Amino acid sequence: MSTGTVPQQTRPARPTRPTRPTRLATVDGRQRTGIGGWAILLILALFAVGPLIIFVFAAFKTQSELVGDPFGLPADLLWSNFADAWNQAHMGRGLYNSLVLVAGTVLGTVVIAGLAAYAMARLDLPGAGSVILYLLVSSALPMQMFLVPLFYIWTRTGLYDTKLGLIIIYCATLTPFATLLLRAFLLTLPRELEEAARIDGAGELKIAARVILPNALSGILTVALVTALAAYNEFLFAVTFLQSESQMPISTSFFSFQQAYVQNAVLNAAAGLIMLLPMLGLFLVLQRRFVAGIANTGMAG
Repeated sequence: MSTGTVPQQTRPARPTRPTRPTRLATVDGRQRTGIGGWAILLILALFAVGPLIIFVFAAFKTQSELVGDPFGLPADLLWSNFADAWNQAHMGRGLYNSLVLVAGTVLGTVVIAGLAAYAMARLDLPGAGSVILYLLVSSALPMQMFLVPLFYIWTRTGLYDTKLGLIIIYCATLTPFATLLLRAFLLTLPRELEEAARIDGAGELKIAARVILPNALSGILTVALVTALAAYNEFLFAVTFLQSESQMPISTSFFSFQQAYVQNAVLNAAAGLIMLLPMLGLFLVLQRRFVAGIANTGMAG
């Protein structure tokens, strides 16, 4: 009886399949967009830009031309539409009122949201989770819920038909979202910066002013721009809590182009383009910091 070990038969190794070269890969490893991708992007671009192009065309047409051919190019560029819209709606006065409202709202919201976000992101606060939940619920509630109680309080306190009253409402309604946004940005800053400052003997106030504030400038500018856009375009609270024509912001100027049941769409389009220019200029100036702030706060998805 043989006690020798049976030699194990080794299986021949399977031939490995040659890896398919990535046909659409580029030198830097990114995938090229195929024809289908470009088609989808083109459709999305037309969907996004198309209404704006039609809106711009309408601003240079006559009313009859707009009704006859709403999607075509204007036969002549009627620059007089902008002058008519500016004078008829008193847009200079409305623009000044809007700038006052936006400046007051941005200042109040940034200060309140900045202090609250710093406390929740950097300090060991009891019940911070409950505060965050409260801010989330406050941001999700529809603002129309507060119209009646606010109207009652504002008429009793003398804040009705004043810019200060409207600024307080804007700050109260925009601060919860701004606080959450700024807190998300502050959480991305490394804590080693504060610890190094504490080792050097800096207090909390000095750390907030000398260390956190310069590094959080992109997030603060993002919050300021988002708040400014919301206050600049707001309509419902403005027409509810302001009554005098001299106090009305530019967002309410579209009422001036309505006659009986007919709306002058040409002047509406011209006024819309005039209203767009200040915010477009502000965005172009702060574009780089705004994009950086969005990337760090998670708004980019």
